[in-house]
Amino acid sequence: MHHRLHPLTSLCALFLLVASCKSEPERTRPMVTAPSAEKRPFEVVAKHGHTRLDNYYWLRNREDQSVINYLNAENAYLDTMMAHTQDLRERLFQEMKARIKEKDESVPVKRGPYFYYTRYEEGYEYPIFCRKKDALTEPEEVIADGNELGKGHGYFNLLVRTSPDHRLAVLAMDTVGRRFYTVKFKDLTTGQFLPDQLENTTGNVEWSNDNQQLYYTTQDPNTLRADKVLRHTLGAPTAKDVLVYEEKDQTLSSYVSKSRSKKYLIIGSGRTDASMARYLELDNPKATVKPIEYTRENVDYSADHFNGKFYLRTNQDAKNYRLMEAPEADPSLGNWRDVVPHRADVFLEAFALFNDYLVTQETYEGLTRIRLIKWSDKSEHSIDFGEAAYVAGFGSNPDAASTQLRFTYESMTTPPSEFDFDMNTHEKKLLKEETVLGGFDRNRYQTERVMVTARDGARVPVSIVYRKDKFRKDGSSPCFQYAYGSYGFSMPPYFNANRLSLLDRGFVYAIAHIRGGQEMGGQWYEDGKMLKKKNTFYDFIDVSKFLTENNYADKDNLFANGGSAGGLLMGAITNMAPELYKGIIADVPFVDVISTMMDETIPLTTFEWKEWGNPNIQEEYEYMLSYSPYDNVERKNYPHLLVTTGLHDSQVQYWEPAKWVAKLREYKTDTNLLLLKTNMEAGHGGNSGRFESLKDEALMYAFVIDLAGAAATEIQ
Repeated sequence: MHHRLHPLTSLCALFLLVASCKSEPERTRPMVTAPSAEKRPFEVVAKHGHTRLDNYYWLRNREDQSVINYLNAENAYLDTMMAHTQDLRERLFQEMKARIKEKDESVPVKRGPYFYYTRYEEGYEYPIFCRKKDALTEPEEVIADGNELGKGHGYFNLLVRTSPDHRLAVLAMDTVGRRFYTVKFKDLTTGQFLPDQLENTTGNVEWSNDNQQLYYTTQDPNTLRADKVLRHTLGAPTAKDVLVYEEKDQTLSSYVSKSRSKKYLIIGSGRTDASMARYLELDNPKATVKPIEYTRENVDYSADHFNGKFYLRTNQDAKNYRLMEAPEADPSLGNWRDVVPHRADVFLEAFALFNDYLVTQETYEGLTRIRLIKWSDKSEHSIDFGEAAYVAGFGSNPDAASTQLRFTYESMTTPPSEFDFDMNTHEKKLLKEETVLGGFDRNRYQTERVMVTARDGARVPVSIVYRKDKFRKDGSSPCFQYAYGSYGFSMPPYFNANRLSLLDRGFVYAIAHIRGGQEMGGQWYEDGKMLKKKNTFYDFIDVSKFLTENNYADKDNLFANGGSAGGLLMGAITNMAPELYKGIIADVPFVDVISTMMDETIPLTTFEWKEWGNPNIQEEYEYMLSYSPYDNVERKNYPHLLVTTGLHDSQVQYWEPAKWVAKLREYKTDTNLLLLKTNMEAGHGGNSGRFESLKDEALMYAFVIDLAGAAATEIQ
């Protein structure tokens, strides 16, 4: 079915009360027909017998030229419908770019005799990885230049890891965006690449202590589940690489890390509800992989080793996690002992081990605190951050003997900053605050943190920021509301210089810390997953109502945005409460929940059944079906919609948003915009490079600014 956008004529004068006649953007739209995907009925049958008819299932085949033609047609349609915003998008792009200090470098991190850092050159997209020996006044050595290596690639991502003796470097490169990395080895004394090359890795690598071997993980080419750990010996053919461990449990994905003590390789295996760890003694050629404790349902733990003990952060009988220790000789569950006990009001996020101190990163009442505990006398100290809403966390701390803790800090008005904190004297030293050019003055902006009572009584934190001289709490401000709400991943009140382009045009920006994350502890996550997943959507909708009812937002200019699993949130609210939103932006959205969770050959399936549900269990199938955005499209009016995806997305396959848009075109009864943007050269993260990625932001912001009207188009 073709969905035609009808141009407005002088007949509008006769119907001044018709809402569509009031929209300036709609009056300027060209008269073009939207793309129409062919309907090819396909039956999707569940194991328990339920059958769904999917007319757009055929869009799954990226090798089919008709699929590519359809995606290209949607891109061309977007270009046509957004052509009138081209000047605005260019202004936004230039604004955002102008805030970036183009010639910049990171705070150096000392590892052994070297200071390692990255820097950017003016006009270039990618970082240059560098180091200096002994002192920062010494000559610079370039380890890898991302701009040279990325030449000729539409997408480029580079990971670098130097060997323990600092003579070699691993360069892992992804040139497609599907997170398959080619690993090369560079001799830093000669500047030449070794003949060794590893293909189709995950990019997750660890060096052996003798600098002669590299442990790395690979993934199944279809499911993208990281299932194998291999060991490559320098100079040996890759065909002789040794399989160290294979994770055969289809619900688990694996990774490698090195313990703080450098004695063990830690092999982790996990899914959304459970994880476990194994260990391998690195300096013992006869060592075998041993488990710490086998996987148990709903038990999550991560492991480290230091000073002859294993340390474990776990939710074993601890909803908000606790830190435990276990003897090296037998670290099985029966020997775990509390170091930091479980607390009902404090969520343990992470820990760092030093010779003299244990440092924990915790969340209390939705805000981060960093706590230092001295091993010798158990005395404690917490770092005071002094703002109502902020983000803080560990920086890079490679030296266990150090008494300096590197940590990061930012808020919605404070740019990302790095500090060194003297754990003995409690002195805090600012090393760098990200420079924001273009006349940024943090004193022009105000943050608030409010608690919204959801429909079931839960209190949902919301972080709000606006420009003081633009905001009037009278319900006249356009509002951009963002959230994620899945996998226990918290969305803290972070700083974003690009966001200033909205704030300076009078927008309010709100982050809803909804259930499904862990901002309010482990139970906050449990109450937003599986058979409680709809709480995530209800929370977001209830926050939206609060923002308009309490005059933070203009009820006619409320916009929503989320990506990936947050894109599922966008799809759900689009179906559940379309009347609340002027426009919704769904980035790489996970919207075809049932089809994806039924297909064990693609990503986001078996090892995520404990996040969403197992479709082979009828109760879980029916619950997912009740909210799956693709399955709940109806014949009704929808908000303006901008949907983005990447052809090579490794996490949410491009066909999910493509199918959703195709079905929406068939069913929607309004004349609002429905736009699909497919990046034909990238994956889940969109454009690579620090400038190219701004074009994605400019499109998104132009979409909402244009819909909000002329008053928001220019900075006053």
